[in-house]
Amino acid sequence: MIEDYFPLCSLDDIPDPGARQFLWEEGEYPLAFFLVRQRNEVFAYINQCPHAGHQLNWMPDRFLTRDGGLILCNSHGARFRIHDGFCVEGPCPGENLRPISIEMKGEKIFARKEELRAALEVVSRFP
Repeated sequence: MIEDYFPLCSLDDIPDPGARQFLWEEGEYPLAFFLVRQRNEVFAYINQCPHAGHQLNWMPDRFLTRDGGLILCNSHGARFRIHDGFCVEGPCPGENLRPISIEMKGEKIFARKEELRAALEVVSRFP
């Protein structure tokens, strides 16, 4: 049912390569997460560094290295692969960003509210 989904944006709303951040507010605390586009693929992660627990970006929608090839934690310089969130460089080698499942319906991107609620549970228990 449509009410089970949280609409995020259209594919064209995200640069290629690029990222876009979101807040989902249900309950006491909002969930900060972001989408990353690489060609026609889109990946979603909780906006939380596995090393320190804070958000990865300092500026809106700025999650990628200059060449657009990796996700960057702007605090400590950790770098993560886009397709799986695996840390390849920095203070948290071998750790992963926490993914969020998303769905594309045509050019529109959605997250299931159930998935966002589960992600919020994970974040509230960090680390």
